[in-house]
Amino acid sequence: MSSDAVYTHGHAETVLRSHRTRTAENSAAYLLPRLRPGLELLDIGSGPGTITVDLAERVAPGRVTAVEVSEAALAITRAEVERRGGQNVSLAVGDVHHLQFPSGSFDVVHAHQVLQHVADPVAALREMMRVCRPGGVVAVRDGDYHAFTWYPALPGLDRWQQLYQAAARANGGEPDAGRHLLAWAHAAGAENVTASATAWCYADPQSRQEWGGMWADRITGSAITSQLLDSGLASRDELEAIAGSWREWAAHPDGWISILHGELLIVPA
Repeated sequence: MSSDAVYTHGHAETVLRSHRTRTAENSAAYLLPRLRPGLELLDIGSGPGTITVDLAERVAPGRVTAVEVSEAALAITRAEVERRGGQNVSLAVGDVHHLQFPSGSFDVVHAHQVLQHVADPVAALREMMRVCRPGGVVAVRDGDYHAFTWYPALPGLDRWQQLYQAAARANGGEPDAGRHLLAWAHAAGAENVTASATAWCYADPQSRQEWGGMWADRITGSAITSQLLDSGLASRDELEAIAGSWREWAAHPDGWISILHGELLIVPA
């Protein structure tokens, strides 16, 4: 990730609760056919490490290097690696804009939900391509917040969307990164690019409770809460009302939400 932009989500337990549900299967399925034992893989923005260890299992005895922007963030990855016995995972602090690795160091360079948060996604992609071996693959996947769609229509969720967009952009990010990925790759000089899109969908009672309850807690008790309050973009009462809208959506028997993601596979020359 990048030390030049503020990470909108932060690392509160309400955030990690969601991020720990991410797996290679539900978050990197577009990449999995390219993996095989023995590959060297760089995982940028490894977060809670759940995807990291999944990928490490697929490339073993090859190694995975997990990169986070700070020691504190890396400690969260380390805890999951140790919990699952990821013997082929190394950890490093780094900035995706200025990776410390020699050119051509890795067969696979992966970043999930990273480019939406960095100061210069084109420079980040250029660096990811640099450290990838010719014929290897750079894989990125990012959400597109404006493309999220839900039922039933609730004004509180519309307001949540507006506030999230405002906070993310104030922090130097691009919350609609999914639709920009291909353009960013071309601007970074990529020529062999495959673009795709997939979505998470929550429509059963359990997944609605998990997603809606998670955002009810996050909007009132994570980094974005203080960002919105300190900036004057929202009041505490408004955030509590938005949390109520998320709970109302989660409890609705017809509640449905689709979370769109853009994806890229880049093969460096």
